[in-house]
Formats: sequence, C-alpha cells, structure tokens
Amino acid sequence: MSADPRTTPPTIGRLTAPAAWHTVDLISDLHLQASEQATFEAWRSYMANTPAQAVLMLGDLFEVWVGDDAAVQDPFLQRCAEVLRQTAQRAHVAFMPGNRDFLVGPDFLSACGVQPLTDPTLLTLGQQRILLSHGDALCLDDKPYQAFRLQARNPQWQHAFLAKPLAERQEFARNLRALSESQKHEGMSFADADLEMSLFWLEQAEADQLIHGHTHRPADHALGSAVRHVLSDWSLDHAPLRAQVFRLTRDGDAVGDVGDVDVSDVRYERLDLPRDHF
Repeated sequence: MSADPRTTPPTIGRLTAPAAWHTVDLISDLHLQASEQATFEAWRSYMANTPAQAVLMLGDLFEVWVGDDAAVQDPFLQRCAEVLRQTAQRAHVAFMPGNRDFLVGPDFLSACGVQPLTDPTLLTLGQQRILLSHGDALCLDDKPYQAFRLQARNPQWQHAFLAKPLAERQEFARNLRALSESQKHEGMSFADADLEMSLFWLEQAEADQLIHGHTHRPADHALGSAVRHVLSDWSLDHAPLRAQVFRLTRDGDAVGDVGDVDVSDVRYERLDLPRDHF
C-alpha cells in the first residue's frame, strides 16, 4: 500500500537568499511554444528588463519537453536558451520542474547558467521562510494525473522514455497535449491544492507562506495563520490576456501597490506586465 501523501514528509530543498538579493521574482506556467510568439516576446522583454536579482521559475516554463536533445534541434528552444543565458549573466536564474517540463535535464540548465530547484524548496529571504512548489503534487483530487506523475517521476521510467527515438517521444507528447486540450473544451474542472497536504508541507518546512503555480487560478488564500499564494499563468496569444510576476522585495522597498501584502521584512506583490510588453 502506498503512503498517504498528506502525511508523507516531502524532501525539501533549501535556498537562502544572500544579502545582495533585494528583489526576487517568481513566475510559472508560461507554457512557451513556437506557435505562441506573443507570450515568448513578453517573456523575453521581461527577462531583459526585470530589476530582480533573482528570477525563480516554478515549473511549466515550456509547454512540453521530451529531452534535452530536442532543444539542440529546435530553433525556438534555442531562442529560449539564449534568453536564459543572457539573464543568468546578471541575475540568479533558477528552474523548478513542472508537469509539462519535468524532463528538462541538468545539461540544458548548466549550458544556460540556470540553477535547478527541488520541488518543494524552502526559500529564506530576510526573516521570511517561504515554501515554493510547482503545485501539481498538491492536487490530489486529480487522480489520473497523480497516477501518471508517480510513474513519470520514476528514474527508470524516465531513462526508458529518453532512450526512445525523438520522433516517438514527440508523438507521445502530442497525444498528451491533445488529451489536455480536449478536457479543457469539455469544461472539466481541475483540482486545486489539497488543504491538508498544503498545511502539512508548511509545518514540515516551518514556513507560513506557500507559493505555487500549476492551477492557473491566481489568488491568495488564508490558511489559518499561513497564506497560500497561487501564481498566474501567462497567456498573451489568446484571450483573456494575462502576464503577471509575483515579486518579493525586502525591507518594504517595493515599487507599486498592486495587490501587495506586507509580511515582516518582505513585501509580496502581484505585478501585471505593462501593456507595452505585449
């Protein structure tokens, strides 16, 4: 019998912000793909202009990833890699795998100067302990996905999958995407983060802030004395348009007043990209 994920302690990564990190940006669920150039261009502009000392990408940066070898042959993914490389020359850029791009490998990240993030990771910023996750592991009510996730995160499954010809892997990904799109058109509702598991993770991390993406439902949820912040997805090629950055700023020196929440020495803000970004 498998262990109950609601009471199974997660393996928590650690990221301690150095004193030089005054501003940390969090983004997720951009689903970058060649067919959606407006989203790519907004992301490229944002990455070139953000004042943050660190950009933490919490999963599903890419719509699909079937192996690092695909990036070598794909001009669009090479353009994405160049954006990452340029940003990593002046800021700390880190990537946490999502449900679409969990096969992004260390070779690709290293070549781009991007640091890997464990899911979940405890970020210590000033006096704040903030738990970061993509969020898919928390959505327990999505039972078909959780069964697939258990299989696909197994190193043996990944080794066998990556050994298949690239064309076969790409066909597999197309089929998964087609299934996902059909579920959207059928109006299926998608699971949200499990409350009990979210609270258990926060307890294990000794944190009172949880930040994640995955659900495409940006909002702030009170969990007793804790708060769960859900990141926005980016969609600039299809209505409704949205592209939002979740910004953490130390010492209360945040710019703007868009949905900001003061917590100790860190300010939490939701910043919608200016329209000239898209």
